[in-house]
Amino acid sequence: MEAEARKRHYFIALVPESPLRDTVDGFKREIKRRYGAAHALKSPAHITLQMPFHWLESKEPLLEKCLREFAAHQTRVMVNLNGFDCFAPRVLFVKVEDHLPLQQLQHGLKKALISQLSFLEPQRDSKFHPHMTIATRDLSASDFKAAWEAFQSRKFQASFCADSLFLLKHNGKTWDLLMEFPF
Repeated sequence: MEAEARKRHYFIALVPESPLRDTVDGFKREIKRRYGAAHALKSPAHITLQMPFHWLESKEPLLEKCLREFAAHQTRVMVNLNGFDCFAPRVLFVKVEDHLPLQQLQHGLKKALISQLSFLEPQRDSKFHPHMTIATRDLSASDFKAAWEAFQSRKFQASFCADSLFLLKHNGKTWDLLMEFPF
C-alpha cells in the first residue's frame, strides 16, 4: 500500500504539562508494578476529547488545519483533578471535577470535525466523561478489585490550565504527541 493511502490511528486530547503529567504517569507505572497492567502506559497522561480514529496520513494537513482553526477560537479551561474513580470492571482513572467546561469544549470539537472533515457517527463519542485513565483493558477483574481498593480512598488533588489541545498519532506501539494547537 502506498504511503499516501495509509490510514493511521489518531486521537485528540488535553495533555497536562510536567510535572503533573509525570505524576499521573507514575500512577500508571505503579499499576504496572503492582498488577502487571501496562496498557495505560502506551499514551501520556491526558483527557481524551476525540476517541481514536483512522485517518489517511496524506490528509494530516486537513486535520491540522481544522484543529488549528478550532483551537484559535477557544479559551483556556482550568481543570481540577480530585481523587480517583472507575468504570468497573477494568478502568481506573483520576477524577476530573466540573465536567461542564470540558463537555462544551468536546461538543464544539465534535461539531468542527463533523462539519469540516465529515467525521462519521462511529468516529464520535456519544457519552463524554472527562477523566485521566491510569489502568485499562489489561487489568484483570481480580486485579481491578485490588487496585480499586488501593486507589478509591487515596487522596490526590491537582489542577492544570488547559490552554491547548493535542493531536496524538499511534506509532505502531505507543501514542506520540504529534502536534499542539494553542487556544
